[in-house]
Amino acid sequence: MEILTKEDVKINAMIVFERIKAGDIFIHPSDTIYGLGCNALDEKAVKKIREIKQRPSAPFSIWVPSLEWIKNNCEISKETEKALKLLPGPYTIILKLKNVKAIAKGVVNNQTVGIRYPNHWFSEFVKKLGLPIITTSVNLSGEPFMTDIKNINPQMEQKIDFMVYEGKKEESPSKVINTTTGEIIKR
Repeated sequence: MEILTKEDVKINAMIVFERIKAGDIFIHPSDTIYGLGCNALDEKAVKKIREIKQRPSAPFSIWVPSLEWIKNNCEISKETEKALKLLPGPYTIILKLKNVKAIAKGVVNNQTVGIRYPNHWFSEFVKKLGLPIITTSVNLSGEPFMTDIKNINPQMEQKIDFMVYEGKKEESPSKVINTTTGEIIKR
């Protein structure tokens, strides 16, 4: 697994964009914890992440390139509008998807999707990439999530193409707000 810094990503952004568009599996930083990602439009890459995490069916969240993407591809209600005012931030907002072609088959298993739009420099990268990416914790299902390069599961590491590393993370996963049920989940 190749390790990139923030500076590497900025200098080589076009190369990193092409790698993601071509289906590379990668670890990315966020405002909470590290995420395992891929192009959310690439069905084969999404399937690889399912295999890596040993997570056959649970839905994945996506990191969107903009708030406009959400408005174009998700149903917007009054509850949704309230939740969207929290973004950018450390939240996963569950919304009803209105455009099923906006993400690859296999990302979600119903008509709702978890949306992330973090307050983090990597959001600007995703915005320039211009497409959503999968964002799920770096761990096998049921195991603790990765907070440091030292505690990545070796079984997973072998299957990841690159990592954007910015040091140890002290945060916890994002708070989930389900606008379809009104439920708030602290993780």
